[in-house]
Amino acid sequence: MTTQTTNPGDLVVTAVRHLFDAGVMSHSGHANLSTRLDAERFALTTTGMVRDLRPDQLATVNLDGEVLEGALGPENAEIVAMHSVIYRARPDVGGIIHTHSPSATAFALANRELPCRAEPLLRFGQAEPVPVVGWGPRGSDVSVRGIATTLDEHPTTSAVLLANHGLLAFAADPLAAARLVVAIEEAAEAELAAAVIGGAVDFPAGALDAVRASMARVQS
Repeated sequence: MTTQTTNPGDLVVTAVRHLFDAGVMSHSGHANLSTRLDAERFALTTTGMVRDLRPDQLATVNLDGEVLEGALGPENAEIVAMHSVIYRARPDVGGIIHTHSPSATAFALANRELPCRAEPLLRFGQAEPVPVVGWGPRGSDVSVRGIATTLDEHPTTSAVLLANHGLLAFAADPLAAARLVVAIEEAAEAELAAAVIGGAVDFPAGALDAVRASMARVQS
């Protein structure tokens, strides 16, 4: 794992702006975001109200939950372990975002996984249903153990739905995670809309390979 060289605050603010520009945030604008600094540390937003987040509103935290620099507001102090458990489980993850995006949260409230039936999910690597983590109080040991278990059971998922709570997405960096949040929220919204006209339909066999081949042709 290489040390983060770009200003972490700038990375996170860019991701936040992408979320609001895409219109995927809840009315409150609540979220928490983090970016990995190195193998043992990450930078976490100090507040859950991120609409006007500034680059300096991040604290440095280690994977054991110790705040090394800065100060976390109470609403974010309790979710440190929610981020660190993902960084421990997924060495390739460099950015994590938790939101209450409305349509994705509808699936979380229903305790129903979000099917992968929208092509953008394939393109962002979420080629399986977004699984649900059983409910536990926010940031509690129950919740964190549930996240760890779900990641172990679904080693290729890039997101989880926190039952009765919201969405947790993770990717190579904060902006990639933000783009994944947008894709998931759009897919959830489309699933709910499709239910009115008979329901969404699964991809045909081989869809993921076909999408990957199409992307490779353009990138080569």
